[in-house]
Amino acid sequence: MTDVIKLIKSHRSIRKFTDQVVDQTTVEDCIAAGQAAPTSSFIQACTVIQVNTPETRASIAEWAGNQTYVAQAPVFLVFCADMHRHKLACEMHDAPMQTGFTEQFITATVDCGLFAQNVALAAESLGLGIVYIGGIRNQIDKVANALNLPELVYPVFGMCLGYPDQDPEVKPRLPLPVILKQDEYNFTKDCKEIAEYDNAVRDYYRTRTGGQKEMTWSEQISGMLVKEARPHMLSFLQNRGFLEK
Repeated sequence: MTDVIKLIKSHRSIRKFTDQVVDQTTVEDCIAAGQAAPTSSFIQACTVIQVNTPETRASIAEWAGNQTYVAQAPVFLVFCADMHRHKLACEMHDAPMQTGFTEQFITATVDCGLFAQNVALAAESLGLGIVYIGGIRNQIDKVANALNLPELVYPVFGMCLGYPDQDPEVKPRLPLPVILKQDEYNFTKDCKEIAEYDNAVRDYYRTRTGGQKEMTWSEQISGMLVKEARPHMLSFLQNRGFLEK
């Protein structure tokens, strides 16, 4: 196993950071690593906003579900799927841009995910810790307004970044046979594999919380997916110029 694979497999979400300052050059090196990620048709549809203003950070932390580390982390980044600069590129050549296509939304969002994961890996290779903040989509309109996002741009997720002040265990992932299929989607053994995996997740939570939580993965997922999942997102995205056709 290479050092790179070991690093990738050692990922943990870090939610408590030391007071050590992260040098801006380090931040920019990580962002440059993000730019090196694959990008669909060279579209380069990710923009990152480094949020420094304490008041804005505090507001986003509240909107994200009172996740205090958004305000406290040395660095907080917001990754945005961005098709606005592409509109500018079209205007530079007097070419009316066709917008609103679902494919554009998918490619921009995937670009953002690939970019951010490169940033995460670069940061972790330097001894930093990170945690993704999907909670910014709880009140995404407020986040978009606070960051002055133009049309054809939406905030996909945030990322806290800093030097870890905790050492959590690696959270167990689904068994490989559930994830890696050969030639076709054969799920005949998935329930059995998931049931066995549930035991590992229960043990993980039991250890992590000192016995206060013993939830399995399937229990967690079934509890989550019987609820609405941010139903405001469709209208927000359509108002931004996405998912119109």
